[in-house]
Amino acid sequence: MTGRQEQILKAIVEQYAEIAAPVGSVLLARLFDVSSATIRNEMAALEEMGLIYQPHTSAGRVPTDKGYRAYVNNLTLESGENRQVKAIESRVSENRSDKAIRSAVDSLVELTHNFGFATIGEELYVAGIANLFAQPEFVNTVRVHKVAKLLDNLELWLREAAPNEPLNVFIGSENAISRDSGVSLIVSRFHSPLSDRSYIGVLGPTRQSYLRVMNLVRQTGEMLERIL
Repeated sequence: MTGRQEQILKAIVEQYAEIAAPVGSVLLARLFDVSSATIRNEMAALEEMGLIYQPHTSAGRVPTDKGYRAYVNNLTLESGENRQVKAIESRVSENRSDKAIRSAVDSLVELTHNFGFATIGEELYVAGIANLFAQPEFVNTVRVHKVAKLLDNLELWLREAAPNEPLNVFIGSENAISRDSGVSLIVSRFHSPLSDRSYIGVLGPTRQSYLRVMNLVRQTGEMLERIL
């Protein structure tokens, strides 16, 4: 990809996350101050690379799983805690052990509007399923069934995927269970007295505000490790 193509892909991912509708060349032309024809040529190149696609004729473009992966790989996460993380910490620090983890999950659900989960010893705590299915991607009952299959097997997924980094992102088809469910899992591994392999994370549509959500999940995992 050229530098401009990277910026156009970034704009498509971020605009699509915000408006939940295919992103057209007219909007991008205004953003980049170039002609719509120039944008269409660049979009055609991105489409040929498999990074975006056109859901139907005359529509704008949306990212593919491969496009999201390219975007995520180029993100630079924040090094310091932001206001939202500090809000989570003030809420979580009032508790200890399993209650702290549950409070952290509930906070992530509220801030990201996603489904949240965490391992608490040998148990799995979940919250926010109504948030998940309120997203426009899941008006289709077939899609809901596929996501439900992943949720039913979330503990199995965690055991098999065994995320081993402070932050792990599994986008769409990268999930071994229900590859075509159209969701992304953002997971942080942390150490706790309850387990040497504890996890906290969120699950939502691939249409995510990745930078914000990834920062929140990673820093919440780090915070739990400190507090616990």
